[in-house]
Amino acid sequence: MTPGVGRFAPSPTGDFHVGNLRTAILAWSWARLTGRSFVIRMEDIDQDRSASEAAKRQISDLHAIGLDWDGPVLVQTDRADAHEAALADLRARGLIFECYCTRRDIREAASAPHIPPGHYPGTCLNLTEAEREEKRTELRAAHREPALRLRAPASSWTVFDELHGEFTGPVDHFVVRRADGVPAYNLAAVIDDGFQGVDQVVRGDDLLAQAPAQAALATLLGIRVPTYVHVPLAVNAAGARLAKRDGAVTVAQLQALGWSVEDVVGWIGRSLGVEGARCTADIVDGLGLDGLRAMSQDPWVVETPGV
Repeated sequence: MTPGVGRFAPSPTGDFHVGNLRTAILAWSWARLTGRSFVIRMEDIDQDRSASEAAKRQISDLHAIGLDWDGPVLVQTDRADAHEAALADLRARGLIFECYCTRRDIREAASAPHIPPGHYPGTCLNLTEAEREEKRTELRAAHREPALRLRAPASSWTVFDELHGEFTGPVDHFVVRRADGVPAYNLAAVIDDGFQGVDQVVRGDDLLAQAPAQAALATLLGIRVPTYVHVPLAVNAAGARLAKRDGAVTVAQLQALGWSVEDVVGWIGRSLGVEGARCTADIVDGLGLDGLRAMSQDPWVVETPGV
């Protein structure tokens, strides 16, 4: 199949730091250098109302550094009907089940030695209908609703990553609808990738472990599984994941120190081995696909800013 679409899908939790912007540039670069369209999606399904203002600032920063994209920004919460339709399809096919467990229940049950760390132990997977009705009655009395979990089609799944090669990871009976009735992130992300025609996902390597489960769900739903590119995160001088508490690391903070947007782009460009970049297109021109692949291998150690 011919290449389709790459994407950048941030969560609007606040202003981007330079590590986030670097990942956005890498996602844009991988798409453009492989002949793909490029789209932006705001994954706000887990956010409160303040997310809309954060989203506006994030979009402003992406424009400022010279990114462009094809079509309007997709807002995940606008896709609620599609997410519900997918849940209905999974339910009709017997691929999801109700889970009545609290977090404490799961934490205590998951301490068994045969359960992978952090995974659901299958407590509610094979309950009888009488047992389920008893659990529903208990939840109603506590003014709670059950979550919905996927009946995992396999215990593990293999995906292909441009940097990591074939990667096989465990597939959990993960939540597809939360107990508050909101579709879960993993479901929404897969559905929306399918809707946008995404066949290339470039994101931080902290999400590599999620790829097998998302690919398994996509396969069940008849959605094309993308090629993944999980790039190293930016880290601080101590080697910890970069955070806003690490000093002047957002565009606004750096501008307050007298930096221009071109200075910020140049700093990111240098982290990728490109000198003199003034906008994102300069970075792509300086790298090419082979250079992009080579320079996407290592984390960026962000130290005290200096132009």
